[in-house]
Amino acid sequence: QVQLVESGGSVVQPGGSLRLSCAASGPTYAMGWFRQAPGKEREFVASIIWSSGSTDYTDSVKGRFTISRDNFKYTVYLQMNSLKPEDTAVYYCAEGHRHSGSYSTTAAYDYWGQGTQVTVSS
Repeated sequence: QVQLVESGGSVVQPGGSLRLSCAASGPTYAMGWFRQAPGKEREFVASIIWSSGSTDYTDSVKGRFTISRDNFKYTVYLQMNSLKPEDTAVYYCAEGHRHSGSYSTTAAYDYWGQGTQVTVSS
């Protein structure tokens, strides 16, 4: 059973920054970050194709968030800058082991982490 572990969640003031980390199980096809706020569905945040480094973002985080990976540590990061209260959510890391037409849907991923809480509040 693959277990992904996220870290880096915290409470931060609006305009602040956080970096989330997720250790993958090993070589994989794609990694993604999703988030889920109370009372809302889980939504796509960002994804990265492991081999090419190609990235994708949801519109609301473009220019503020950056997804990256460390090939040697099999770790994916989500650098979050200029955080807003609406970014408050539990953030989940996901690992995809197969080709998909889109990595912005939960169906493209095979394994998930337990989530890490990000709270943006003054």
